[in-house]
Amino acid sequence: MNRLAAFALAGICAVAVGAQAASGAVRAAAIDPGQSRVGFELKTRWGQALEGRFAVRGGAIAVLPDGRRQVSLVLSVRDMEIVGFPTYSRIARGEGFFDAARHPELSFVSQPYAESLVRAGGPLAGQLRIRGVERRETFTVEPAGCARPGVDCDAVAHGTVRRSDYGMDRWSFAIADRIRFSLRLRTHEPVEGLAE
Repeated sequence: MNRLAAFALAGICAVAVGAQAASGAVRAAAIDPGQSRVGFELKTRWGQALEGRFAVRGGAIAVLPDGRRQVSLVLSVRDMEIVGFPTYSRIARGEGFFDAARHPELSFVSQPYAESLVRAGGPLAGQLRIRGVERRETFTVEPAGCARPGVDCDAVAHGTVRRSDYGMDRWSFAIADRIRFSLRLRTHEPVEGLAE
């Protein structure tokens, strides 16, 4: 990694975990945008499933003083696409949907969770911000496929939200209200103690 890329990554992480640092986080590992994938699925009223994906802008997993973890994730709405459908991509980035011009990022900050959650799986609650609207949502973390999830294999989670809860109420005649998110996250080389 060159110095400019390292500096940019450090800046992203500093913003993403600023709240955790203020509350006493002692270590953090950056989420690797190159190896992480965040997708979503929309259903049309005619039963067609539209697959979308976001570019991962950055984020981090912080270790809090009590040993619990807290994940922050920032996604680029401007770079979001509906796979194979450029016209749908423009509509989804438009004012009536994600509104990328005014809200170029989507973010999620979890509540603190036990490290065992990413191994065993289970619910992970946190604050999701879309179009400037912040709501508490719960995602389901899948049981890990390796000893160090997020490092040696993806940490996988999914969840469904209602787009109308975030002011995305256009195109309701054509697109169902539910958006199903799927996350496959990896971190850069972990800091000491983050992934034992």
